[in-house]
Amino acid sequence: MSKIVYNFISAMSFPEQGVDLAAPNRSAAGGRLGLIFDVMRFSLHDGPGIRTTVFLKGCPLRCWWCHNPESQRRAPELLQFTDRCTLCGDCVAACPYGALHIENGALVSDPSLCRTSGECVQACAVEARRMAGRWVSVEEILAELARDQIFFDESGGGVTLSGGEPLMQPAFAERLLAELHARRIHTVLDTCGFASPQLLRRVSPNVDLFHYDLKLMDSAKHEFYTGVKNSLILSNLELLAELGSAVIVRMPIVPGINDAGEDVAAASAFLRDLRLTNVDLLPYHRIGGDKYSRLHREYRLPDLAPPSAEHMESIAARLRADGFTVRVGGIS
Repeated sequence: MSKIVYNFISAMSFPEQGVDLAAPNRSAAGGRLGLIFDVMRFSLHDGPGIRTTVFLKGCPLRCWWCHNPESQRRAPELLQFTDRCTLCGDCVAACPYGALHIENGALVSDPSLCRTSGECVQACAVEARRMAGRWVSVEEILAELARDQIFFDESGGGVTLSGGEPLMQPAFAERLLAELHARRIHTVLDTCGFASPQLLRRVSPNVDLFHYDLKLMDSAKHEFYTGVKNSLILSNLELLAELGSAVIVRMPIVPGINDAGEDVAAASAFLRDLRLTNVDLLPYHRIGGDKYSRLHREYRLPDLAPPSAEHMESIAARLRADGFTVRVGGIS
């Protein structure tokens, strides 16, 4: 079995105050380069029609139930698949910084020496190491997305920016959305809402649909389970309502955290006041649990069972009775 230990530093700054921790050079400023960790083609759950979803790295929240922990840091990261590692030593020889060695039948990494340069990933023949995060220009990602234009046109689909939190890379996200809008490609922005209001106002004309997370109405509970207070998130949702933006509110349902009657009632009252009537309920799941071990982080809800279908339907029924259009399903 392999063992690698990484230090983790969380960044809680507003997006426009943040600095990419592993930018290849200062030309990343101005939005010419963005750090992404995945591009998912033929997605059917990230907006209308057939979509291509671009996942950007960096998130100001640290939700206990996050299923994409590799999205959180604004820097490339290494994931270790211990079940694939054969301890051949090729990665040790390939590392130019001497950050890897084999000791007592385990692969050990020195985080003070690792620069996540990727030579070890390229050297691994069994794909026991993978880099989460690659730098791309707006032009490069547009060329990649252009391959799916025919599917967008025929299905009424388009491109979704997700993460992480796309607005943690404000200039890149803003420029990419503008370019997509200029090409008449339907855009969805999947956001947690923790961004500067000025940025949200600027990107809104180039966003055809917002997928907006509403996790907890209680600010103290929100801070405890996500790492940030929710006042900015709630005020930004109010801003989008005032702007008349198309919004689907996405509510992750996490048993014992935000699924109680008072939690649902508070969310319902808030959204009714804003006249936002479209809600997606996303049941908690444990699909991303293995990713934490690959990043050598602790998963904080290892024993939590997903909500039952009956419980999800009871929450949906409550919201429908309050006048909402509700869909159940998707990924929280």
